[in-house]
Amino acid sequence: MFDYLIVGSGFFGSICAYELNKHGYNVCVIDKRKHIGGNCYTELKDNINIHTYGAHIFHTSNDEVWNWINQFTSFNNFINSPVAIYKGKLYSLPFNMLTFNQLWGVIHPHQAKLIIDQQSKHINEPKNLEEQAIKLVGTDVYEKLIKGYTAKQWGKDPKELPASIIKRLPVRFTYNNNYFNDKYQGIPIGGYTQIFEKLLDGIEVRLGVDYFKDKLPQSKKIIYTGPIDKFYNYQFGELEYKTVTFKNQIKKTNNWQGNAVVNYTDQEIDYTRIIEHKHFENSNSPVTWITYEYPIEYKANVNEPMYPVNDEINNIKYSKYKELASKEKNIIFGGRLAEYKYYDMHQVIESALNKVKQLTII
Repeated sequence: MFDYLIVGSGFFGSICAYELNKHGYNVCVIDKRKHIGGNCYTELKDNINIHTYGAHIFHTSNDEVWNWINQFTSFNNFINSPVAIYKGKLYSLPFNMLTFNQLWGVIHPHQAKLIIDQQSKHINEPKNLEEQAIKLVGTDVYEKLIKGYTAKQWGKDPKELPASIIKRLPVRFTYNNNYFNDKYQGIPIGGYTQIFEKLLDGIEVRLGVDYFKDKLPQSKKIIYTGPIDKFYNYQFGELEYKTVTFKNQIKKTNNWQGNAVVNYTDQEIDYTRIIEHKHFENSNSPVTWITYEYPIEYKANVNEPMYPVNDEINNIKYSKYKELASKEKNIIFGGRLAEYKYYDMHQVIESALNKVKQLTII
């Protein structure tokens, strides 16, 4: 009999396991995959740490989270400065004065702001992603660098998506092309998997175990990090997710695209971006690995749910599941899928640490 059965070995589950074990609780972790680490799993190939489920760049301004994660790894000084390609032309991301100069030839911030104001003056209160994007950066940037990419990524017309999604995207009137504004940023030296190995060291972990199909170890309480709609057998309907599939290729060269992340914003190109993994850690490997990311339609129990579609319809459905979850006495729900939240890694860590504090208060 375990004190806690933890379903899922991603950040939320692994952190709960580590901290609860440290407090003397007997813990067992199960995961339906054959590896630990959830979507943060990295695999070493040709001396390059491959981000198996897409690029994961750690960033935070939370000192507590930063100090906590640094117990388990050291970070390099990687700065995320992606570029976008539209119709064969390169543009700087996130949107900054370099982008505006490339589009309009402007040099000064007030020139860029004037153009954006002129192009967005017909919008007062943005009602959807398209209107919010135009309000932020104008129609030129929207048409070339947002519209097609977003339609591919989400499988929906941007007019059908909530404005809140695009608010995550930085817009700067400086020549700073660092994607994130946070105080701390980097990639763990040696990849992410080592972090989870340390978190789960000495804890019973059972891989290839499906919570819904296989015989489970007995426990007093359960921490569940999977899809909340699946937990309740989709009784209020399926929640929508954005998901992608990955196609890896080895290239017999030491540098293929010159940057870790390159976005392809043409809607006619069926992948959204190409990741070149060696640039995350400056590997000296004589070869390089790249990954094409293809958005695909999410189907429950077929594809991996990755990014919640937090529009009004889905949030209403989730609120019903959340109400059911709140009545559970011995089941705790946490993480991106169980809370149906677009968490970044540092936010999941903060959420897990806060949850353990609640569970261990005597």
